[in-house]
Amino acid sequence: MASTPSAVPALEAVVQAGGDHVAPLLERVERRLVEVAGGHGPELAEHAGATIAAGGKRLRPLLVLLAAGPELPVPCYEGVLNAAVAVELVHSATLVHDDVLDGAELRRGRPTVVAVAGRRMATATGDLLFSRAFAELARNRRTDQIRVLSDASSALARGELLQRADAWKAEIDVDRYLARCELKTGRLFEAACRLGALARGLATDALGDFGRHIGLAFQLLDDVLDVTGPAERTGKHRGTDLLDGTVTLPLILARERDPALAAVSLRDVRTPSQAAALCDRIEASGALRSARSHALDAVAQAKAALPELGARQRDALTLVADGVVERYA
Repeated sequence: MASTPSAVPALEAVVQAGGDHVAPLLERVERRLVEVAGGHGPELAEHAGATIAAGGKRLRPLLVLLAAGPELPVPCYEGVLNAAVAVELVHSATLVHDDVLDGAELRRGRPTVVAVAGRRMATATGDLLFSRAFAELARNRRTDQIRVLSDASSALARGELLQRADAWKAEIDVDRYLARCELKTGRLFEAACRLGALARGLATDALGDFGRHIGLAFQLLDDVLDVTGPAERTGKHRGTDLLDGTVTLPLILARERDPALAAVSLRDVRTPSQAAALCDRIEASGALRSARSHALDAVAQAKAALPELGARQRDALTLVADGVVERYA
């Protein structure tokens, strides 16, 4: 997702609130990601590096660091770093594979690997990133951590299969959509928080619940942004999901409000101008307000899920929750 100017100060506030170790470890995450991308030949390095560079604000690895707590002992640094890198590599792998499946040309305003190098190279790039994620996490020699990331990866695959099965269908309801979002997005956020908690021996369930709800809100608002645009903010054409046949919450809710929209087939939406026109109709229905309300509910559930924590850690995680909403304001 593209960031807005207001998102940058919010990110800095989160990093400062998270503890003195957060900024240096995030820098090390970046360096390690570059090393991983560049270690497998020039062609794969180019495409893997481009994918990682387009990965956004590193919210998932940031959650690993925040869940580990503000007073992180130095002996824990390497284990937390490996987990943070692994989570971001899984995320990057899913971006490449999603672009292959969607035939996407842009990712956050940059040409995708599949657009530049074709399906085979893009698939190989995604496979590389995915395999390296588990190689990084294996450095910790913790089967419990491997299990957390493996479970999240399996959930991602199930969510992608659900999305493919639901493509173009008018009858998809809110519950089915939310279940899909939890699998495709929420579970990796959950894994990030669980991995950080495991590194410190903290309770994983409550922090995992926090992460899952934050991930759900993140996805809900991303789907709102697909309707509202503009391209210079999102890095993709307005209504890209509609062009792909992806049924999201704004469309589901708009169809409930506007009987004429219920009769529209996404298979008839074939050009960016047609997608933009449908976005206008969705926005006119008032569905976006309701979709944002669902996201706010998810953020409230995330905050309620937080366990007893020190004030500094709670403040940092609360800033993350609020920031997810603020960047879409």
